[in-house]
Amino acid sequence: MPFRLPALSRDRDFRSLWAGQSASQLGAQAAQVTLPLVAVVALHAGAGQLGALRAVQQAPILLFSLFVGAWVDRRRSRTMMVLADAGRAVALAVIPVCCLLGVLGVPVLFVVAFLVGVLSVCFDVAYQASLVRLVPRDQLAQGNSLLEGSRSAAQIGGPALGGAMVSLLSVPVAAAANACFFVLSSLSVRRISRNEPVPLSGAGSGPGSEGRSAVRMWRQIHEGLRLVVSDGSLRAVGICSALFQFSFAGLMTVYLLFLSRTLQLPGTAVGLALAAVGPGALAGSLLAAWLPGRIGYGLVLVSAAVLGDGVLLCVPALHGSGAATLTLLMAVNFVFGVFGQLVDVTVMAVRQAVTPVRIQGRVVATVNVVGMGLTPLGSLLGGFLAAGWGPRTALLVTAAGLLLSPLFMVFSPLARLGRKLPAAAVPD
Repeated sequence: MPFRLPALSRDRDFRSLWAGQSASQLGAQAAQVTLPLVAVVALHAGAGQLGALRAVQQAPILLFSLFVGAWVDRRRSRTMMVLADAGRAVALAVIPVCCLLGVLGVPVLFVVAFLVGVLSVCFDVAYQASLVRLVPRDQLAQGNSLLEGSRSAAQIGGPALGGAMVSLLSVPVAAAANACFFVLSSLSVRRISRNEPVPLSGAGSGPGSEGRSAVRMWRQIHEGLRLVVSDGSLRAVGICSALFQFSFAGLMTVYLLFLSRTLQLPGTAVGLALAAVGPGALAGSLLAAWLPGRIGYGLVLVSAAVLGDGVLLCVPALHGSGAATLTLLMAVNFVFGVFGQLVDVTVMAVRQAVTPVRIQGRVVATVNVVGMGLTPLGSLLGGFLAAGWGPRTALLVTAAGLLLSPLFMVFSPLARLGRKLPAAAVPD
């Protein structure tokens, strides 16, 4: 059987990683709804401010990912994950404190969003690099399927939880609940006991060691960049991700305004609509464990990207806030979740397979920078389009932009992948 759930489920260290990542993803998914809704509903932020808030949270991907990737390859990924989620808990705890002091405003949300963004970069790079240090290569697809499945489950409950808390409870309670999930994640990841191999040694000591360490770090960053640029599959992953994430960042900025103001859906309904991505993504994760091996990785990537991105073109046609509109929104998001997650898990397996273990962290960081680096501009563009053209037209434009990613994919090496994962680009 290609899907080895029993073997992985008996691995105590993998269970600790899985549980910690699940709690972290639940907190992250709730926060993605909580922070914007606090800005829109409680602080009455406009389209420009909402776009700027999302841009501030995404900017650390461009600013810090390469350095975080090099750091992860020199240290234990477990340490990075524990500290990152403990830090996110502290950052979110600032919101209830400011509420109690009566000083909560948009500038405070900007600071919290930036800190959460920095620490999210740390956690995301570390947990993706940690998997290849815990799971054999032939179980990467299954391990990714389980981790991404938990992320999908978080997508079911996280947005609904965040929307409901902002609508039904107080802002301090919503932020405090988010912080608790990150505390649970930090405690779970700390339970990983395996002596994790660190491919690169840490900094040296003695006179001039700091300078030599800085030079080594730049050389290591350059090695990750060179591999991504030189390998056709990794280069295509980065470009396709950049095209998708730029348009998706703009779409999500407009999407929240469209649901809450144009369709006039309450916060709970917004959460339910977004949560529908979760069960679809869970189904997509399960499909990703076996479908690429049956019909080919390239066929899965191209067809799933076209179907998942294309379905969002239906959203601008919706009107009203009744049950029919909410049902259609949930159906669209479910389909997007299925095929979007199928693409994500399959791409992750390809990227991990062609990357040597010793530079996994740097390649993850490089792909994140290439793929996510333009998202702050996408968020700002989404806010600009919504303010100038209105949410409905802006949503149509940004949804159409998503199709640039599968269009590029058709002409890339990714479309020619067969039923087996490619070999590593360079030896370990």
